[in-house]
Amino acid sequence: MLSQDLWLQKSVRTLLDEYVPSIDSNFYNGIQLLWKDEPSYGSYYADFKAYIYSALDPAFYQYFYNRGDQSKIRLDEIIWGGVEQDGIPPLKLPTMMSASQSSYLSNTDEVFGLVINGEARAYPKRILAWHEFLTDNIGQKSIAVVYCTLCGTVIIYDTVFNGVKHKLGTSGFLYRSNKLMYDQDTQSLWSTILGQPVLGPLVDQNIELSILPVETTTWRDWRERYPNSQVLSIDTGHSRNYAEGEAYKDYYSNDNLMFPVPRLDTRLSNKARVFIPRPKNFATQPLAISVEYLKRKRIHQDQIEEQRLLIITESNGASRAYAIDDQQFKSYKGGILIDNNDNKWEVKEDALIGPERQHLLRIPAHEAFWFAWINVFPETRIIY
Repeated sequence: MLSQDLWLQKSVRTLLDEYVPSIDSNFYNGIQLLWKDEPSYGSYYADFKAYIYSALDPAFYQYFYNRGDQSKIRLDEIIWGGVEQDGIPPLKLPTMMSASQSSYLSNTDEVFGLVINGEARAYPKRILAWHEFLTDNIGQKSIAVVYCTLCGTVIIYDTVFNGVKHKLGTSGFLYRSNKLMYDQDTQSLWSTILGQPVLGPLVDQNIELSILPVETTTWRDWRERYPNSQVLSIDTGHSRNYAEGEAYKDYYSNDNLMFPVPRLDTRLSNKARVFIPRPKNFATQPLAISVEYLKRKRIHQDQIEEQRLLIITESNGASRAYAIDDQQFKSYKGGILIDNNDNKWEVKEDALIGPERQHLLRIPAHEAFWFAWINVFPETRIIY
């Protein structure tokens, strides 16, 4: 419930018991029961949400008002995450520093690494987890680094689509425990995992932001490979405990969820980390691979539709995916990739370079918590 008023909570429970006895008055259990059936709300429902949530933040009104027919997802599955619009303060064009200046980082600190046209950037988890959203410019490219702490995803989007730059932020709402973004111009709500508008006037415009490859690794590994990398400065202008592991430490210490989801899949624990390769048309045959499996195997070949792919994993568990042709590979160790003909391949951030200087390009991929991914793509093929 939105209110902490005990009298109001008791009154709502009494009404539920009288008129909808099948619904559990406990919010978590009740809403999961509601989601098991087909949606039963009327045409008024979007406006109802607009009025209710505008009491929390007037900015919420436009998300919903008069938009009942502009939704690609169930409106009753859009729930408040407990903060106002951009209540988790985003970092907009934050200060970066050289790797040699980053004395605040330890070797084992987790970072999210990105390389664009040879320019490397590292965004430490210990900072990004407190802000969940960051915008940056690398060369001519404008990016949004979106971290959903609840679902364990860091996805980096090119914010320009068909020549239009979308100014995104954190909406304050969730869909299946996955944060929803919003854009400043239309106040449409966007899926973090899909990079698409899901509620509002942009849903019919076939917008899908491009994903850039991101690597989850340690600061030592990233710094050794990219000594000239820029890294996010700890001087963000906000007062936070940026120590490693402090943000959401209680949430990450167990397998319990903070918000309800329609389904759970016990093949893996809720917060087991899975690696998600995202070649073109990945959504037609979604694939999730256990991070623990990849750590054991170090090399994995697979296929999504017509696209064959190779995933290599470093000793510290960092994985990258590449688009391959008819090649077969048998080992990856010490930075050396060997194919079935005993040829050595050079492993670069953006491509694999073969003995005849052929280039096999990297494809976008990221990690996620298992529960979060399966709730967006229930037909996912899982390897674990």
